[in-house]
Amino acid sequence: MKKIAVFCGSSLGFSDIYKNEAIKLGNYFAINKISLVYGGGKIGMMGILADTMLKKNGEVIGVIPGLLRHEEVAHAKISEMIVTKTMSDRKVTISKLVSGYIALPGGFGTLDEIFEALTLSQLGIEQKPVGILNTNGFFNHLIKQLEVMVTEGYLKESNKEMLIIASTVEELIAKMDAYKAPKKTKVINKVVS
Repeated sequence: MKKIAVFCGSSLGFSDIYKNEAIKLGNYFAINKISLVYGGGKIGMMGILADTMLKKNGEVIGVIPGLLRHEEVAHAKISEMIVTKTMSDRKVTISKLVSGYIALPGGFGTLDEIFEALTLSQLGIEQKPVGILNTNGFFNHLIKQLEVMVTEGYLKESNKEMLIIASTVEELIAKMDAYKAPKKTKVINKVVS
């Protein structure tokens, strides 16, 4: 994987453990020549990740909607900044650039973006690895919710298994590198008259 999208918070949260793991991920990417594609921000987890990579001369590509580009949010020192019209356009642009997705701790936006990537995989539109770095058990309740969705018949076990989960950077990247997308099922369209 040469380019990976990372979705994460525009805040740092209350524990340094999350910031420190973002630094580890940024260092891993830079050392292993993996380009970062992210939301383009200079604040919070996004800023820490980008700054870590820039210190190691890593490639950092931001994709930001015009409405968020104002001075307080957009990172001015990254390798490349792509400005899109809408949030939806940003997702499409990121999808075209990357070969995988990772979620770090974050809020609604992080969950929205990682679940969109999973939905594209579920529908067979994409076949890229989608992972979460479960630092300090941050995503434990989300993982439990996915299990409830399977138990209650709203999510297939095979689709739940598309989400790659690891608690260390090295384990996550190894699992993503080994990922094999589920075989697409053939859909037969019949016109009923």
